[in-house]
Amino acid sequence: MFIFFAEFSASLGFGKLNDAMATPKKTVRDLQARGKRVLVRCDFNVPLEGSTITDDRRIREALPTIRHLAEAGARVILCSHLGRPKGVTPEFSLAPVAARLGELLGKPVNLAPDCVGPTAKAAVEALGDGEVLLLENVRFHPEEEKNDPVFAAELAALAELYVNDAFGTAHRAHASTEGVAHILPGVSGFLIEKELKYLGEALGNPGRPFVGILGGAKVKDKITVIDELLPKVDHLIIGGGMAFTFLKAKGYEIGKSLLDESNIEYAAKVLAESGDKILLPTDTVITTELTDTATTQVVASDAIPADHMGADIGPATLARFREVILAAKTVLWNGPMGVFEMTPFEAGTRGVAQAMADSEAITIVGGGDSAAAVDQFGLSDEMTHVSTGGGASLEFLEGKVLPGIAALQDA
Repeated sequence: MFIFFAEFSASLGFGKLNDAMATPKKTVRDLQARGKRVLVRCDFNVPLEGSTITDDRRIREALPTIRHLAEAGARVILCSHLGRPKGVTPEFSLAPVAARLGELLGKPVNLAPDCVGPTAKAAVEALGDGEVLLLENVRFHPEEEKNDPVFAAELAALAELYVNDAFGTAHRAHASTEGVAHILPGVSGFLIEKELKYLGEALGNPGRPFVGILGGAKVKDKITVIDELLPKVDHLIIGGGMAFTFLKAKGYEIGKSLLDESNIEYAAKVLAESGDKILLPTDTVITTELTDTATTQVVASDAIPADHMGADIGPATLARFREVILAAKTVLWNGPMGVFEMTPFEAGTRGVAQAMADSEAITIVGGGDSAAAVDQFGLSDEMTHVSTGGGASLEFLEGKVLPGIAALQDA
């Protein structure tokens, strides 16, 4: 990891990120963990239907770090949040996670009744070398999100070493993600190492042509990402709802399509300065309603009827986007091309995902809705890397400091 950071840190050009994030961090490989109590912050915020986990990818992504520590003879204490509970809320218990994790590890994983206090302490004291314990949801305590120093100290008192492997929450300065790292010697797990490698290499030392793909709803949500990516990419593909603000800035009729009116001027400025790099939809799938049974038609992107809205990129646009993706050496994608959750409007997002799967490029999916899309289409395993972080990935791409990583020990 040190070599990786040394190669790309000088070229990141991210202001504060250079100082706080481009410094190499110690990892679990650097720990002498045998017989030690190691607190590991994971991201087990998995989707549930009742008590059934519908997608266990975040649990599976944590397995390399957990196995490494257990095989090294550590006493492994896992902690995570789940959902947004208001106090102790049974439906947000981590019990289903403990059960699934035990199945994946092939060994029992007990769930402590709390993450601090006498019951947590007793559960930790009962741990043997190589055994794994999961603490109950840290967000059952409001002090977690407040990064309360007393609560952080209580968590830290359970262990001797700390590992952060929760990239999806690394952009939050909470007690279990940032506070504990100022008390215990803190290092990164393998998942965070992998996230930094792929996202960092894409931004700092990409194979070229380097293609960025941005989608999603509004321009305002991606302004900083656009500003960071444009100097680095060879092509920037823009789709999704945010594309209509750029089309409006070109003077096109967009009907009832989503419009970020406050950023039309920004879009016009970007097009004037970097229009040669930007690819916008040339045709659009339009409709009068966003439903699973909606009637659709394809029109030129400069001729959307006043009573219709755009909901996906059209087939000619997809063909052009696919051509650019297949010619790339690095592709970084954040944001869907349309309302992919509904069958009439999924073709554009599915097509972009398939083009990335078919490409020989390094393909990186920047979490959030894009990760959900490749999962939905069964293409996750065809990507070089699918980020586990939604907000964290976006903030990394924006060049912001991620507190949960910045607080870890430098190599």
